[in-house]
Amino acid sequence: MKNYKIFFLLLFISVFSFAQNSKRIFKSAKLQKDTILKIEVNDGMYQIKFYSNKIIETSFIPTNETFSRASHAVVLNPASLKTKFKETKNEVFFSADDLKLMVQKSPFQISYFYKNKFITSEKQGYFKSKHQLMDLVKDNIVADKTEKIEFNLTENEILYGSGARALGMNRRGNRLPLYNRAHYGYETYSELMNYTMPLIISSKKYMLHFDNAPVGYLDLDSKKDNSLTYETISGRKTYQVIVGDSWINLIDNYTELTGKQPLPPRWVLGNFSSRFGYHSQKETEATIAKFKEEKIPVDAVILDLYWFGKELKGTMGNLEVYKDSFPDMKGMISNFKKQGVKTVLITEPFILSNSKKWKEAVQKDVLAKDAAGNPAKYDFYFGNTGIVDIYKKEGREWFWKIYREIYDLGAKGFWGDLGEPEVHPSWVQHATGSADEVHNIYGHDWARLIFEGYQKEYPNERPFILMRSGAAGSQRFGMIPWSGDVNRTWGGLRSQPEIALQMGMQGLGYMHSDLGGFAGDNLDDNLYTRWLQYGIFQPVFRPHAQEDVPSEPVFRNEKAKKSAKKSIELRYQLLPYNYNLAFENNQKGTPLMRPIFFEEDEEKLMTNSSTYLWGKDFLITPILKDSVNTKEIYFPKTANWFNFYTGEKVEGGQNKIVKVEENYIPTYVRSGAFILMSDLVQTTDAYEADKLELHYYFDIFKKESERQFYNDDGVTANAFEKGIYEILEFESEITKRFLKIDFEAEFGDSWNPQNKNVTLIIHNINWNPNKIKVARKRVQVLVENNVLKIPVKWNSKKKLKIKIVLK
Repeated sequence: MKNYKIFFLLLFISVFSFAQNSKRIFKSAKLQKDTILKIEVNDGMYQIKFYSNKIIETSFIPTNETFSRASHAVVLNPASLKTKFKETKNEVFFSADDLKLMVQKSPFQISYFYKNKFITSEKQGYFKSKHQLMDLVKDNIVADKTEKIEFNLTENEILYGSGARALGMNRRGNRLPLYNRAHYGYETYSELMNYTMPLIISSKKYMLHFDNAPVGYLDLDSKKDNSLTYETISGRKTYQVIVGDSWINLIDNYTELTGKQPLPPRWVLGNFSSRFGYHSQKETEATIAKFKEEKIPVDAVILDLYWFGKELKGTMGNLEVYKDSFPDMKGMISNFKKQGVKTVLITEPFILSNSKKWKEAVQKDVLAKDAAGNPAKYDFYFGNTGIVDIYKKEGREWFWKIYREIYDLGAKGFWGDLGEPEVHPSWVQHATGSADEVHNIYGHDWARLIFEGYQKEYPNERPFILMRSGAAGSQRFGMIPWSGDVNRTWGGLRSQPEIALQMGMQGLGYMHSDLGGFAGDNLDDNLYTRWLQYGIFQPVFRPHAQEDVPSEPVFRNEKAKKSAKKSIELRYQLLPYNYNLAFENNQKGTPLMRPIFFEEDEEKLMTNSSTYLWGKDFLITPILKDSVNTKEIYFPKTANWFNFYTGEKVEGGQNKIVKVEENYIPTYVRSGAFILMSDLVQTTDAYEADKLELHYYFDIFKKESERQFYNDDGVTANAFEKGIYEILEFESEITKRFLKIDFEAEFGDSWNPQNKNVTLIIHNINWNPNKIKVARKRVQVLVENNVLKIPVKWNSKKKLKIKIVLK
C-alpha cells in the first residue's frame, strides 16, 4: 500500500508540470460492468475502455451528441481483462496490468502511464476551434469551425507516422494535412502524398491513433510549445493509446487492433514487368518474350489503362477489353500463365461521362451525387467524370461485377489506381456522407470491396490488390501500397527508404516504390541500377515508369541490363528468406524493412533511414547519390557483421567507411544468422522448396543461434490456419570443441513432408576441420575461400544433427 501511494504521488508530480484544461469541470466517475469507465464533465462525457493490457481507448461525447461506435480501422474485440478502478478526492485511476490511466479532477486532465512511466496526457483534450479549415484542393473554406484533440509532448520525443510523406524520419515540427492527394514528380520533400493517416508513433514507444475518417490536420508541435493536435471537420472524438515493450511488440499490438496483413501469393515477391503502359497485345507479348529470351526471371505483367482504350484521355471507365488492341486478351493471359507469368489489370473508380459504362452506371444508380441528387460530374485530367459510390450497395455490387469479369479473363491481380480519390470535390455526396467525410477512407473501402469479394467467391485464393491510397487498417484487406509518382531522379530515390520504413511502422509492411522512378524521361543508367539494387531489399520488386524511357531491364543498354539481371536473380534466390519475412508480417505485423533503431535504441539512430534492416539479419545501406565511392555506415553493437558478397567481417558498435562497389550496394549479414536461399528459377511457379541452400555465418563469439523459416504452397488463402505448411528450424551451438548445427521441422496437419536436399554453406571458416559428421556419418569436404559447403540429404520428418570439430 505504501508503494502504491508513492507511485501515484510520482504520477501526480510528473503530470502536474504539463499544461492542463482548466475550463473542463469534473462531475462524476462511474465504472460499468468492470469494463467501461464513464467520466462526466460539464460539457460532455468521456468513455474509456481497454482493448488489451497494451491498448486503451478514450472517446469524448459532447453534450447533445450521440456516440458513434462505427470504426473503419479497429477490428479487435476488447479482451476480458481484470481492471482496477479507484477514486480519491483528487483523482480517478483506471488500469489493466501495467497500463494505467489517471484523471486529475481539478484542473481537469487525463494522463497515461505504462510500467510506472509517463506516456502522454491530454493538454486541452477535445475542444472546438473557430479556425477555418481550407479546401486542400482549391483553397476554399470547407469548415468555419473545426474540432480538435490536443496532447502534451515531452521535450525530446521524436515523432513518426502520419502516413506516407517525405519529410525526414522525425515529423515533429510540421503541421500536416490529412487529405490523401497525389504529388506527381516529388523528390526529397513532400508533406502531402497519396496515403495519410491520423496515426502518430513516439520514440517513447507508444502510438496515438485518432479513430476518425474525415479530412483534417495533424499538428506535430509546429508552434514549438510541446503540443500534438488532431484537427478535423467532423466525426468521432475517439483515440487509442497503444504501448509496447519493444518496437516489434508495439507494431504487433497496433496491428492486433487494426488487423494483420494476409500472406500474399509467393509470386508477389518475384519480378514484375510494368510500364505506363503496354498499348497492345502484340507489345505485351513481345515484352514477356524478351524476358524469356534474356533469361531474366519474371512473375507478373501489369496492364495500364490502354487495355480498355486506345487513347490516354477519354476512355477511363470503359473497363472492358479494347479488342482492336487486345484481340485475344483471355488467350494472351492463358499463354502467360503457362509461362509462369500472372497478369494484373488496372482499374479506376472514375467513370467518364463519354465512356462505355456511363449510361449503365447512371441507370443502375451506382454513382455519387450532387446536391440535387443527380450523378456528380466534374472535370479532371482524363475527362469529364463521375465516381463510383462504393458506400451504397448498388455501387459495390456493380463494381464487383466488373472485377468478376476481369477475374474470368484469367487475371491474378487487380491494380486500383487514383484511389485518393485523385479528384474528389467537397460538394460530392456519397451514401454515407460528403466527399470530405469519406475521402481518406475511399481507397481503404475500395480494397475492402475486392478483398471481401474474394472471400465470398474465391475463398481459397490470395488476392493481389495494388493501391496507392488507403487508411489505418488497410493492411488487413491485403493492400499492397506503393509510394506514388516519384520523380525519376536521385532526389526521388533518396526519399524512398524513409517512406517505406515509416509505413512499415504504421502497419503497411509492403510499401514500395516504382523501381527506377516513374515521372519524367530521365535516362540515367546509374540511377536505374542503384534503384534496382535497393529493390532487392524492399518489399515488392516492380520497375514501373512512363514509357519515354523503358522501365523493363530487357530494353536497357547491355551494362544496365546485366546489372539488373543480377539484382533480379538474387531477389529470386532469396525467396525462402523473403517468404518468411512475409509470414512474420502476417503473424505479428513486423515490417519487412525495419529501421536501424529497432536493433539499437540509441538517440543518434532514431532519425536514420540511410541504413536499415531487411528482416532480422540483413543490414542494408542503399546508394542514394550518384558517383559514390565510399560510404560511412554504422554497424550496430548487437552483433558482428559479414559482407554478404566478400565475407569480410566487421565488428559491431562502430562507424566504418566502406568502399562502394559498382555491382552491389553495401549488404551485411548478422553473425550467427541462418540465411535460407534457393536455386535460381525463372518464375516462382518453378520454385523448389525441397532444394535449398542454408548459409550460416559462423562467429566464435556467437555461442548460440536459432532461426525458423516458414513455407507453404504459396497460393492457398489462410494456408497456415488450414495446416498446409511447414516450418524449418535451424539451431547452432558452439562449444569448446565443436560447432553443432541441428535441423528440425514442424508440420501442419495437412502438409505432406518431403525429403530435402540442402547445401549447408558455413562462412568464416578459416581452417579445414579434421572431422565433420552428418547424422553420425563422417563426411569429407574441404574449405575454399573461408567457406565450408556440406551437402545434406534430410528426411525432414526426423531431426538431423551436424557436428564440426573446431580448430
